[in-house]
Amino acid sequence: MSDYKEFEGKMKKTCEALTAQLATIRAGRANAAVLDQIQVDYYGVPTPIQQVASIASPDPRSLLIQPWDNKLLKGIEKAILSSELGINPQNDGRSIRLVFPPLTEERRRDLVKQTKKYGEESKVAIRNIRRDAIEKFKKQQKASEITEDDYKIAEKDIQKLTDDFIKEIDKISEKKEKELTEI
Repeated sequence: MSDYKEFEGKMKKTCEALTAQLATIRAGRANAAVLDQIQVDYYGVPTPIQQVASIASPDPRSLLIQPWDNKLLKGIEKAILSSELGINPQNDGRSIRLVFPPLTEERRRDLVKQTKKYGEESKVAIRNIRRDAIEKFKKQQKASEITEDDYKIAEKDIQKLTDDFIKEIDKISEKKEKELTEI
């Protein structure tokens, strides 16, 4: 019955994916994580900005991107403009500055909705993992690999695991929602 580890690992990965996804949602303050999904064309290869430049936050409302190769300035600027970030980069010839405007109430509500949507998608993924786990144990029981009692225990354990991870997803989502509404 040590098969729980496989499903627990998948559920953990779902929580980690949600955390990474929520990190890309721009709250009012500057956070380098908003650049995680943006790739720049580096000699024909799409490359994450973090691998071709240093990123600093000189103040709570801005990020400073300094590429190690100045030829990349235009490419980074273009990548940011074509992203869903919604911020105009300021290029001074040596670095790019991103100034994060304060969020409007309407934008805040949209971001909270987006956060809830991501949370719900993660819960669906967790429930799908539970379904797969229960199916696996049901097959084992039908093939007489495990007893009826073992199947019932496995079903109960998988349900508890699911409940725990659903609570974890709620915590992650609530933390982001709180961050969005407090700024």
